[in-house]
Amino acid sequence: MADTLLVLTNVPDRQTAETLAASLIGEHLAACVNILAPCRSVFRWKGAIESAEEHPMLIKTTSARYPALELAIRVAHPYELPEIIAVPVAAGFAGYLQWVAEETRPAPKE
Repeated sequence: MADTLLVLTNVPDRQTAETLAASLIGEHLAACVNILAPCRSVFRWKGAIESAEEHPMLIKTTSARYPALELAIRVAHPYELPEIIAVPVAAGFAGYLQWVAEETRPAPKE
């Protein structure tokens, strides 16, 4: 279980979220991505208080796949400084966590 991570990021629009999710799943970097309803984020950026509508994403992966997942998010993300936070899963349904591990194994080379 300690190998499973919940990764959080926010993107500015639904299309970006869907494109990023499909890419992460397609590359076996994530087993599942939840794209949540838009929310309003308020933050300080370069000395000014800003706000923006964002789409939160909950990404399930493993610690072994995290470096490649982070890189893929950074490359595809439209923000200069994207939020990418990984939270270890302390407990969960064993069958589901096993599925996450299986779905994030790198695809065999052809």
